[in-house]
Amino acid sequence: MNSLPADTSAELLARAADIHSRVLTVDTHVDIPTDFGTESYDPKEAKKGRGQIDLVGMERGGLDAVFFIVYVGQGERNVAGYARAMADAFTRFAAIRRMTDVQYPDIISLARTAADVRRIRGGGRLAALIGIENGHALGHDLRILDTYYDFGARYLGLLHNGHNDLGDSAVPYPRLKDPPTEHGGLTDFGRAAVGRANDLGIMVDISHAAMTTALDAIRASRAPVIASHSSVKGVYEHPRNLSDEALTALRDNGGVAQMVAFDAYLRPVSGERQAAFRALRTEMGTKGFVDFERLSDEKRDAWNARRQEIDAKWPKASVSDFADHIDYAVNLIGIDHVGMASDFNGGGGIAGWDNARDTLNVTVELVRRGYGEEQIAQLWGGNLLRVMEAVEAAARRHE
Repeated sequence: MNSLPADTSAELLARAADIHSRVLTVDTHVDIPTDFGTESYDPKEAKKGRGQIDLVGMERGGLDAVFFIVYVGQGERNVAGYARAMADAFTRFAAIRRMTDVQYPDIISLARTAADVRRIRGGGRLAALIGIENGHALGHDLRILDTYYDFGARYLGLLHNGHNDLGDSAVPYPRLKDPPTEHGGLTDFGRAAVGRANDLGIMVDISHAAMTTALDAIRASRAPVIASHSSVKGVYEHPRNLSDEALTALRDNGGVAQMVAFDAYLRPVSGERQAAFRALRTEMGTKGFVDFERLSDEKRDAWNARRQEIDAKWPKASVSDFADHIDYAVNLIGIDHVGMASDFNGGGGIAGWDNARDTLNVTVELVRRGYGEEQIAQLWGGNLLRVMEAVEAAARRHE
């Protein structure tokens, strides 16, 4: 365990570790690169500096279940763009299923239902779930969502950065010449996607959606909705964070907001830190996630070394900053509607929870703030699994 606050007493640590050993922990958002499941990124034990999560790290950190993400970057909305998005999606589906079905089935199993998560972990294995990030992966044909469901997808993130055919994004994409708003919320195709996700038993995810789109999606869904990795504007005003209006709508819908351990969403980032990272991205030619994936091992090592230098000079947000967002959401909408996510490998990670091995540190901070075991169990996965069960039930009722 790393980066514990200096005032952590042995008694507090022991109490937190005891609770952590009993609760079922679910992280709802972990990205994977395109070489996940290969020699360059072994899911069991990744090379040093290669990624923030692997199976050894999950076991050491007490992280029981993870939604591995089928991420699709926003591209051109035409035949070629849709084809590329679907190809990228299937590459990541294949990597996740290779891990669970071929490489390490004795360590981790694919969970398709909330009951599967509990059964798998009860049997001593880790649980893998699959989420889709960006409805651009649908192209413009909802039939592909049925195929994604068959491959194991259990939530659909409607947007990423950049508007798409489903609705407006919280962060327009300048490279694609996005206007501030394009549709004014959810489109007809977006409503159809929400409806088909409800039919199948796929959770609808509003993270990355503009608030108009998010509220439209909540209204359109006949099942509870999630925000898989978002924090709150009430603590820090950021386009990616949820407003009080969105939080209360999510509560009234029966859903859950998963607070995310992403430095830039938790508190203001110093201008010096931002400038240092801009210079590093320019030097390395890494404007986005895909560019970083293409770095050689040598350049990736250099990137990580420079990142550590920047973190030492201008520290990241802490587990305490993260818990401030949890506290705010709990106070506003209640303990039943709040959960947690890391966004590892996608920009997430904070001082104290920058790797799966550090996961206990989050429980330590929750205990420090007075949360009891039952509440911690809700935050760590109980609320998310409740929503998943409700979505499954809604799908069965529709049949």
